[in-house]
Amino acid sequence: MTLAPLFDRAAFHLPPDIAHVCAGGETPFLRRHEAALRQYALDKSAGPDGRAAMQAQVDAARHRAARSWNADPDALGFVGSVAEGVSLVAESLDWRPGDTVCVDPAEYPSVVGPFALQRRPPVALRFTEGSDPGRFARAVDARTRVIAASCVSYLTGERLDLATLRAAADAMGALLVVDFTQAAGYLPIEAGIADFAFSSCYKWLLGTTGVALAYWNRARQPGWAPTTGGWHSIALPDRPDWTAALGLRAGGVRFTRGNPPHAALYVLAGALEFLSGFEAPAITAHVQRLTTGLMDRLGAAGIACTTPRDPARHGASVCIDTPHAQALAEELVRRGVYVWNGHGRLRFSFHGYNGEDDVDRIVAALGPLWRG
Repeated sequence: MTLAPLFDRAAFHLPPDIAHVCAGGETPFLRRHEAALRQYALDKSAGPDGRAAMQAQVDAARHRAARSWNADPDALGFVGSVAEGVSLVAESLDWRPGDTVCVDPAEYPSVVGPFALQRRPPVALRFTEGSDPGRFARAVDARTRVIAASCVSYLTGERLDLATLRAAADAMGALLVVDFTQAAGYLPIEAGIADFAFSSCYKWLLGTTGVALAYWNRARQPGWAPTTGGWHSIALPDRPDWTAALGLRAGGVRFTRGNPPHAALYVLAGALEFLSGFEAPAITAHVQRLTTGLMDRLGAAGIACTTPRDPARHGASVCIDTPHAQALAEELVRRGVYVWNGHGRLRFSFHGYNGEDDVDRIVAALGPLWRG
């Protein structure tokens, strides 16, 4: 039996007869978000009552995100991007000369950059070697302060075993900082395995740019405090006394230094409500039937993937390295396959609105192009 989409495609702005398989870059917009943005416009115009309504949407997004990450809502906050969140952590650490951060050579820039750009003092990067799950344990040493990693690689589609990273970090007394961007929205997330975790919201979480989830594991890092703040993150009386010592608000709200990104949070609250209608394991099973099916058919056509075949070691994407990625992506789009390109690879990413017909369309379009 042909695998049908799990989500109602009519709920999205999806052109007919298009295989939209670029969730790893951008997902299509839910139609319900138009009403959410209209409501934001009304609430923003409604004075004090409108501000209360805006705060209610912030709270709704936080509680829904916490449920999906199996976390305490008070541990969750919002930042503008993963890069901003990782930077808040990097800037807060008391770096010592010789400290290192362990990363995979194929790690995403927003995870690596905030550490690599530290200057007081400089922080060295230690790179993993190979592709086996134990490579992080071999790369860390006594000077490793942080293991920074994406749960699922944007470049290859590999899914890391976070338990092995947690053990490697604990062995050296290091922090584990995780980016769930390529996982949140279709994989079950246990945020508590990390010391700090972040995720963009415009991919599988079905939100938009301008906001990212931020998680602080207060049990593991009870004394954490960022070194910068603003009116939203600082604990202030009605009239601040700037001669007194400043404190920070408790919980994950301290991630947000200024106004929360209200419009993006109206969208996110609705996206998370939509996703809550489906169990994460069901979405995982659905997309991985599509990924493994596509890999099998590409392999039969002589097209090699860099994504591990084992479903336990990959997410919702299938990646193909090729020097012709740009030209192939452009032609695939012309043939009705919306695929993500960049970094010398094609990436086909599935979500609940995809079905087996999309796999058929990919193979029918890519096969002749590859052979030609």
